[in-house]
Amino acid sequence: MKNVGIYLFNKVELLDFAGPYEVFSTTAELNDHKPFKVFTISEDGGAIKSVNGLIVIPDYSFSNHPKIDILIIPGGEGTKAEIKKKKVMEWIERTQASADVMATVCSGARIPAVLGLLDGLEATTHHSVIDDVKKLATGVTIDHTKRFVDNGKIMTSGGISAGIDLSLHIVKKLYGEKVAEKTMEYMEYGKAAPKNH
Repeated sequence: MKNVGIYLFNKVELLDFAGPYEVFSTTAELNDHKPFKVFTISEDGGAIKSVNGLIVIPDYSFSNHPKIDILIIPGGEGTKAEIKKKKVMEWIERTQASADVMATVCSGARIPAVLGLLDGLEATTHHSVIDDVKKLATGVTIDHTKRFVDNGKIMTSGGISAGIDLSLHIVKKLYGEKVAEKTMEYMEYGKAAPKNH
């Protein structure tokens, strides 16, 4: 079982974290071996408010969460404030170092950019923050034609809904195409979605 930790903060983009949460938790529900345990974390464990006002109560704080194998960093307007918080950036740097994968969604790419984790890599992000990410990580190459970019340990995805695609890619990479397709079929997503006639 892989522990999937999703970092939440004020002004996070809702689908950026809800999409990956749905993919990993659905995969866990559909498979007897329960490949994932999914949970959310905020800095102090307190409630956060998303970009459009939805209030979410995370499962854990920085001080009490289980080990994280897959760290998901969503985007949103709030990433501008998060990259200035020493405690947050230190926690992310420490957590991703011991994780198997750190995956960002949308403008969440600002965070590894500031930490120097995108230097020398290809990445993608939301079209509106490409220039910003390039300023934060001058050594990164952004390819916005891709829904996601897999650099092994560091993965990035484009805008908002692309986090679903990246999460399905991680499922497929870890557990195979059949497991990923089963999740897609249940979610009626992508090629598994019913067609209009």
